[in-house]
Amino acid sequence: MSTEPVGRTPQEQQERRERDAPDGKVIGIGMAAVVAVVAWAALGEESFDSASSSALRWVLANFAWLFVVAADTFLVLCVVIALSRFGRIRLGADDSEPEFTNLAWIAMMFSAGMGIGLMFYGVGEPLTHFLSPPPASGVPAGTGPAARTALEYSFFHWTLTPWAIYGIAGLALAYAGFRKGRGNRLSSAFVPLMGARRADSWPGKAIDLLAVFATVFGTATSLGLGALQVAEGLNLTMDVENSTATQLVIIVSLSAAFVLSAFSGLHKGVKWLSTLNIVLAACLMLFVFLLGPTVYVLDTIPAAVGGYLHELLPMASRTGAFTDRDWLGAWTIFYWAWWLSWAPFVGTFIARISRGRTIREFLVGVLLVPSGATVVWFCVMGGTAIRLESTGAADLATAVKDGAEASLFAMLEALPIGTVTSVIAMILVMTYFVTSADSASLVMGSLTSRGSLHPPTWLVVAWGVLMAAVAAALLVVGGLNSLQTATILVALPFVVVMLALCWALLKELREDPGAGPARHHALHGLGDAVRALVGEAITEQGGSRHHRLRRAAKARTDPEPPEGTPPG
Repeated sequence: MSTEPVGRTPQEQQERRERDAPDGKVIGIGMAAVVAVVAWAALGEESFDSASSSALRWVLANFAWLFVVAADTFLVLCVVIALSRFGRIRLGADDSEPEFTNLAWIAMMFSAGMGIGLMFYGVGEPLTHFLSPPPASGVPAGTGPAARTALEYSFFHWTLTPWAIYGIAGLALAYAGFRKGRGNRLSSAFVPLMGARRADSWPGKAIDLLAVFATVFGTATSLGLGALQVAEGLNLTMDVENSTATQLVIIVSLSAAFVLSAFSGLHKGVKWLSTLNIVLAACLMLFVFLLGPTVYVLDTIPAAVGGYLHELLPMASRTGAFTDRDWLGAWTIFYWAWWLSWAPFVGTFIARISRGRTIREFLVGVLLVPSGATVVWFCVMGGTAIRLESTGAADLATAVKDGAEASLFAMLEALPIGTVTSVIAMILVMTYFVTSADSASLVMGSLTSRGSLHPPTWLVVAWGVLMAAVAAALLVVGGLNSLQTATILVALPFVVVMLALCWALLKELREDPGAGPARHHALHGLGDAVRALVGEAITEQGGSRHHRLRRAAKARTDPEPPEGTPPG
């Protein structure tokens, strides 16, 4: 069946096919560069490790401030745009409607954004900070203040700031693609700064290539974390040796599953696997909540959220000038680099699924819904682990020494039917692996197909296989440390690109007539966005009370039609 839109002439259809065709030069350069890195890591392990370690030390010594300032800028800008008159603008035509339901939209956004990471660090990070608090906090290890600090830093690294990074990237791409009709690639958002001709030539291609490199290494980090965790779960539940060979087999097997998902398309594979992820994660969290220290978890949610909001400014302004720079590099800077490297992937993906929503609805959804779910996840999973360790109900400190990937399974083993829940956790990590690889490959296919919303399946699969190869190579070279190092190094040039993206977005929003007059203040519209996220059924089928009242009023005021007049 033809997929060409109705109403286009054959010439317009041909021009569209040419515009959305794979870009051979971008694909060739991008794949050659990725293959070269994989070959260097595989064949020259010592030189690769030495070069990357030296480069990392240089970046942390000279550019930690840049990552911190950029992350804060994205968060402030998201809040300002959401509350401003620009929030009224719709991502598409003024009369367009959302393509996906709110549940499917949130599920896909959340699964693509940080699913594997939450499984990997949801227990490991709070427990690590509890046993060894951040140096800047000054709290003693293993105490109540250490537990509060552990959750505050987990929120800091996983809630508002990362989703603000995603939100800016996604907003710029959705606006350029659906409002301006320029295509689903990062360079299209730079037209206000570069002009259409330069955005379509090599300067624009360079931006798209940077986005591809960031996506490859950022997603490879997540896939590597997933392989580490599945291997640890197999070791604990089925006594399978957790070796590099096991991790490589896991990557190959899950990559094969990703290929099947890629062939099924966005509306089937990614959509249904994302929904399955949300259901499984919710069931696992509910199980831990009910069979774990329920009252303690309920106590931690308001206390930790209040502490996080109170300490947000101090935490967001630390650059390592007066604190331990090594700790900052291993945690905060790594996270900001990780989220930045994921920004083109997650930004392009949530832009792809957000057509028809207003900017305010988009930003409120992107900032608050995943952040709220993440808060509950860390309080239930991480809070339970902290409580088990602090009361002596389980020895989780030993598990943390073995790696963050072992913490989740150690906590589950301390609860009833630990083997069953550990298997469910492994299945969840596997499905997150597939959806992350599927979504990232779709984005890279789009970036290298001149922004096509439906890139060729062979191209999507090729990028997915290369991405899995990067994850495998980095695991072989140095495991988690190599994954973190590669992420920070690749994200450095992309920080500049993201800051320029903010400038281009603001410049274009100011000229959009859909924003209304400059004196209009859109704070009152925040309630409309929240209601749109949770109450879309109110207006379905024309059955709302509002419509019934309007019809009744019209019946009272309109004269009766003459006898014999046809209905309507």
